Amino acid sequence: MAVSLAHERALWDAGAATVAGIDEVGRGALAGPVSVGVVVVAPCDTWPDGLTDSKLLTAARREALIAPLQGFGVARAVGHASPREIDAAGIVAALRLAARRALAAIPLAVEAVLLDGTHDWLTPPPPDLFGDDAGQWDAPPVTMVVKGDQACASIAAGSVIAKVERDSLMAAAHRDHPDYGWDGNKGYGAAAHLEALRRLGPSPLHRVSWRLPERVSGG
Repeated sequence: MAVSLAHERALWDAGAATVAGIDEVGRGALAGPVSVGVVVVAPCDTWPDGLTDSKLLTAARREALIAPLQGFGVARAVGHASPREIDAAGIVAALRLAARRALAAIPLAVEAVLLDGTHDWLTPPPPDLFGDDAGQWDAPPVTMVVKGDQACASIAAGSVIAKVERDSLMAAAHRDHPDYGWDGNKGYGAAAHLEALRRLGPSPLHRVSWRLPERVSGG
């Protein structure tokens, strides 16, 4: 499936001057942050050659797209939520927090959002019966796009910038915690990572609220 601007154009034609493509990276990892990429586009007709879902690209190809993506759209940002924030609030609230941070770094108003998938995790749920409005904010209107990271140029761009930035953070974290192999697995549940967890237990960058392998006694 090749990306296009068809979904973005539909929102432009409906009156939204600025459309943000949003995608997340790191949702299923055992360690490290969850990261959300936002790329805002105004009416245009082109996108960088080879742009698609970051998971379908090699690391070298993702890196090579970063410079062309600086000229695509009118603004872009990546937001993160830490492992401790994931543990405290849960993954969905952490995704929303990371997205809010990315959107707050965008220096213009976003009038509509294209979000990858089937679940709108960006829009806050209604306040509970006790009136707790923590985490409430005026999210832009969201349109869900199934496999949007392979269909929408703006979502694909968001996935690439988020993946490159998160991978860089995990490679840097590897230098302090080399036993877990994060320079290769980026915090996901690769066999060597799971073995290190059984031997060493979790590091400060692990999501300890998740079902991690238990440390083997005497390991």
